[in-house]
Amino acid sequence: MQIGFFDSGIGGLTVLHQAKRAMPQEDYLYYADTDHVPYGRKTKEEIKQYVQEAVDFIAEQGVKALVVACNTATSVAIKDLRARYSFPILGMEPAVKPAVNDTHCTKRILVTATPVTIREEKLQNLLHQVDQHHQVDLLPLPRLVEFAEQGNFTDGQAEAYLRETLSAFDLAQYCTVVLGCTHFNYFKDSFHKILPEEIIMLDGSDGTVKNLQHVLAEKGLLETGQGRVTYYMSGRLAEQQRSRYERLLRRLDEMIIY
Repeated sequence: MQIGFFDSGIGGLTVLHQAKRAMPQEDYLYYADTDHVPYGRKTKEEIKQYVQEAVDFIAEQGVKALVVACNTATSVAIKDLRARYSFPILGMEPAVKPAVNDTHCTKRILVTATPVTIREEKLQNLLHQVDQHHQVDLLPLPRLVEFAEQGNFTDGQAEAYLRETLSAFDLAQYCTVVLGCTHFNYFKDSFHKILPEEIIMLDGSDGTVKNLQHVLAEKGLLETGQGRVTYYMSGRLAEQQRSRYERLLRRLDEMIIY
């Protein structure tokens, strides 16, 4: 039985990429809600409706677990989803805790995310729990989602946007930048050009996939399939997009060095 991955667009491919590396024999379903991307500028009520409609469809296809591979959707809808469905549902969380707990980091931490993720209670509660020394600053980067969905990775627009936005910060005062949106992982090379060499980048993909493996093993749901991925776009089979998605997965292979 397949493992479901859901995102507003292509961001969740960055988590699927990690899962395929860790569990190459599993079968996967990937659902991109392309009719409504980006979520980061939508209202909470709109996001809840979009996510419920999407996961209703995913459940009909049959999944043994679902990863909500979108920080924004997780922030807004994860509690409702877990109350509605019986299969395991895992969400995304900005890697604030490992950043704060890193004893080598004695400077400040910059958490980047969508505007919705930053203002939602879930992240604020997490900061209240772990940011005891008030090391964390927050930065919304909504245009990175738009650049990713448009495929603008190498034309310089995203790098210029990041340079302008990050110029408001004295980056010498930071030791870690947290990528709190799955779309942002496509721009690790751009971040790498701008950030001081000693700054490390963290995202939540690896932790989410490790948690997924643990949950599947605990429930006896690890299986050997064909390593197949079936793609959907807002409830429509998206085989015509397969070549695009596979190109994006190959780009993520290039990002591994970062």
